[in-house]
Amino acid sequence: MKERPMRKLNRRALLLTASAATAGLAAPALSQTLPDTVQTRSALSGTTRHNTASFRSHDWRPFFSNLRNGAILVDIESRALHMWQENGGYHLYPSSVPSSEQLTRRGRTRVVQKVVGPTWRPTPNMRRRNPEWPAVVGPGPNNPLGTHALYLGWTYYRIHGTHDTRKIGRRSSSGCIGLYNEHIAEVFAMTRVGTQVLLI
Repeated sequence: MKERPMRKLNRRALLLTASAATAGLAAPALSQTLPDTVQTRSALSGTTRHNTASFRSHDWRPFFSNLRNGAILVDIESRALHMWQENGGYHLYPSSVPSSEQLTRRGRTRVVQKVVGPTWRPTPNMRRRNPEWPAVVGPGPNNPLGTHALYLGWTYYRIHGTHDTRKIGRRSSSGCIGLYNEHIAEVFAMTRVGTQVLLI
């Protein structure tokens, strides 16, 4: 039986495979320095450029005196959530932030409750602005709080997931901090009631 010669590797296919594998390995390493801009395409609005120049890793010491119970820093300008575990582990996630300065709250608070499958109730101000909104939305794919929510010491303020991934990296919320559902699940697992939170 005649032996078949080995098929020559297609150089382009090899490069694409290597690039995909490298991207897959690098994807979770969000704490790495990112390029100054990231270009994304939305079917509704066309091409949008998001500034990521300030999406950098931080040291916890300028912001917190210790890491007891862990610490979360939300940087409104860079639209990023920084998380330090009590053991020093560090994690960085892109986030959505309040859509206007009037809706933005800065300062120190704590996680006071953790909820899987949260129920969303629009605030009285939201209902005034949007009277057509339902009074309550239970857990599920239409819930604006996504799959998990961390309730903060400030009334109506949460760090939560979202099913609308277009909001991440934008000024798009009514005051809360939003994360991709897979990211809020990670933060949720690392957070305790009592975790310190600082919004700057």
